[in-house]
Amino acid sequence: MSTLRITDDLDAMLDVLPPHVRDPLRERPDNFELLEVVLDLGRLPEARYPQQEVILSEREVTQADLEYTVSRIGEFTSDNRAGIERTLHRISAIRNRHGRIVGLTCRVGRAVFGTIRIIEDLVKSGQSTLLLGRPGVGKTTMLREVARFLADDMNKRVVVVDTSNEIAGDGDIPHPGIGSARRMQVPTPTMQHAVMIEAVENHMPEVIVIDEIGTDLEAAAARTIAERGVQLVGTAHGNTLENLIMNPTLCDLIGGIQSVTLGDEEARRRGTQKSILERKAPPTFDVVVEIQSWERVSVHANVSETVDAVLRGYEVAAEIRELDKESQMQVVASPAQARQKRALEERGPVAAGRERHIYPFGISRRRLEQAIRQMGMAATIVDHLGDADALITLRSYYRRKPQLLRDAEERGVPVYVIKSNTVLQMEQCIVSMRGERGQDPVLSALQEAEEAIGDIMKGKRSVELSPQNAYIRRLQHMLAQRYNLSSRSLGQEPQRRVRILPGRGE
Repeated sequence: MSTLRITDDLDAMLDVLPPHVRDPLRERPDNFELLEVVLDLGRLPEARYPQQEVILSEREVTQADLEYTVSRIGEFTSDNRAGIERTLHRISAIRNRHGRIVGLTCRVGRAVFGTIRIIEDLVKSGQSTLLLGRPGVGKTTMLREVARFLADDMNKRVVVVDTSNEIAGDGDIPHPGIGSARRMQVPTPTMQHAVMIEAVENHMPEVIVIDEIGTDLEAAAARTIAERGVQLVGTAHGNTLENLIMNPTLCDLIGGIQSVTLGDEEARRRGTQKSILERKAPPTFDVVVEIQSWERVSVHANVSETVDAVLRGYEVAAEIRELDKESQMQVVASPAQARQKRALEERGPVAAGRERHIYPFGISRRRLEQAIRQMGMAATIVDHLGDADALITLRSYYRRKPQLLRDAEERGVPVYVIKSNTVLQMEQCIVSMRGERGQDPVLSALQEAEEAIGDIMKGKRSVELSPQNAYIRRLQHMLAQRYNLSSRSLGQEPQRRVRILPGRGE
């Protein structure tokens, strides 16, 4: 049985409505799903539910009906919103050009206890978390439950910055839905960013909870809060993380986007245009949760990684979570796991025992695939840093230390640096990954060739190497070519071997 508990104080909402609207509404059996009541001057009153709209009376709404409701609620603020004291209901006004109210939208506010289960581990971790989703999906409801959970269950100092009293209700006394969290009201929406900073500077919170981050000033305030080590949990306009990436105002919440011009060689190496987009800085929010419903969310647990993947045109990895009938969180699907499974199926039984997931940064993916194939190594190239247990990059990149390389080092992912974007360099790097320097036959053969090259350069006329298979012989030939030496194969299998000579030959 579900442990979700819903409180809506619906009677308080119904009591402010005109009798010819209130009475038929009380008789309906489905008011637990009621979203809002709409009163427009000269039109029939209407109740809205998730799947339908219902006319409540054949009598049109009059100016007296609107005044009846307005007289029973709190004062309207500059954003034309009002509330009912100590409830979560919100009444929004539509005015004519003279400022007279000609319409009201009476939205039902509900506190839903238990929705935190689906993201409880993320919130408990102390990571700053951003909630996204379409209007009415339950962002504010979940945000309210997060505030209560952190304040009551985790005993943290929580301050709710409440712009339109949607989180903690109307009046001076906060709704019990936020538990023991403190609430700071915002005089006008334009002051929200200032109150966010004031909350941090004056009240020493461990957590700031904020609804509807929507301006560049609010985004900058959020970054300031995060940089001071305060956990930030908020919502923003937009349904998905991709929406934020394309939003010039809010993209700073996920690190900001900048245009970078590559050199001709680098553009060819990446297979991209010369002008590309890259993440500018670490994100304000560590985690993004896309809310599909109270019982289902999509989680981007590493925003840096996800943004980088989107900008490179890769598939976005997200974890799909659901609440079961007992309100226990279940991971339904992880695209990252799905990609790994597909890779195993495509590569066959050899890949099933692979030990390496390699993320290429600034090197040719095609050449790396060739190197892995020729080395016969059980390895898979991955598109996301979070799926990798090794990263290969060029020395020129490593010296510049872009954000992604810093992220890799912070996550403990080993970074392998090669001098040039060649198959041979990648093959030698792959050999070093095996961690079997004293036993690996390929490395031993290459070391033997290097010693022979040293002897030739000291004046020796020729050196024959130990018999090797065709693949290792090819590596030895390539190594000799790098030093402008001659090499040839002689003998018959399985005793065929390489001889290294001075000067360029076959």
